[in-house]
Amino acid sequence: MLPEDRLAQIIQRFEFLEAQLNAGADPAQIARISREYAELKPVVEEIGQWRAARDGISEAQAMLADPEMRELAEDELSRLREALPELEQKLRIALLPKDAADARPAIIEIRPGTGGEEAALFAGDLLAMYRRHAEAQGWDFQLLDLTESDLGGVREAVARIAGEGVFAQLKYESGVHRVQRVPETESGGRIHTSAATVAVLPEAEEVDIDIPAADIRIDTMRASGAGGQHVNTTDSAVRITHLPTGIVVTSSEKSQHQNRANAMAVLRARLYDMERARSDAERAADRKSQVGSGDRSERIRTYNFPQGRMTDHRINLTLYALDRVMAGDLTEIIDALVAHDQAARLAAQE
Repeated sequence: MLPEDRLAQIIQRFEFLEAQLNAGADPAQIARISREYAELKPVVEEIGQWRAARDGISEAQAMLADPEMRELAEDELSRLREALPELEQKLRIALLPKDAADARPAIIEIRPGTGGEEAALFAGDLLAMYRRHAEAQGWDFQLLDLTESDLGGVREAVARIAGEGVFAQLKYESGVHRVQRVPETESGGRIHTSAATVAVLPEAEEVDIDIPAADIRIDTMRASGAGGQHVNTTDSAVRITHLPTGIVVTSSEKSQHQNRANAMAVLRARLYDMERARSDAERAADRKSQVGSGDRSERIRTYNFPQGRMTDHRINLTLYALDRVMAGDLTEIIDALVAHDQAARLAAQE
């Protein structure tokens, strides 16, 4: 049974927020109220559809006693009884606890793993894949830092992706991505296996993470790499070291001021992610069994180029559409991961 008292509380809260907005809320509170209102609106809509179907069944049952209306009532009962379980399931999903970071922009970090130069080239392919996916979704993709390898691969890439529901969708991408293909550097035609790691972090605001000036060391330096638009001849690149944790972040765009802002944003995201991971580990002993656990040592996906196959090992999903995936079409994969995670969380509530 769905918790009627909780549904009533949600509707009451939604109506209160709506009244606040219509009355012209305190400008300082507008952003917070608008955000909560937007989060509750789809839940309230699901409640309305479920209640309408339930009430419609009661009304149709009452009409069965009228001979003239009986046939119409039976048709309506059949339709609503068929629709009700799906509406109830959608409402249960809408009522699942939300990750507070889901609506935030994401910081995505990509680094080569085992495999030498081929791993760096694959890391570059992953960077291009996420850029294309962001463009297809209408998201803003901003490259914060890029260090290239000698053959044009990626030694390290950090990007910020902003848009509606970015972290909610991309958080499942954290982990080890394995590739099986004949490298460009292989003359004998042999298939090699290499890997790259992806970390997806929610962007943190200054209010989330306080970083005292005494805790960081900021160095300016000349950008380095294999060449290209992200390497310049001025000492504008910035490296920030967080002394308590030893975390080092860099940004090497042309503006030193922007580099400092970019590096601080990445540092805040990493510290915020560490705090989230610590809290989650304390709160949920079964976290490792969940798709969204963010364990970056876990091999999550294999991209097999000779067979044109992509396999996500967490949900046993295999698609023979590797060209489409590498071109940035990740929607089917992400939808499957979201559905799997929702099903696991619903099962845990029973």
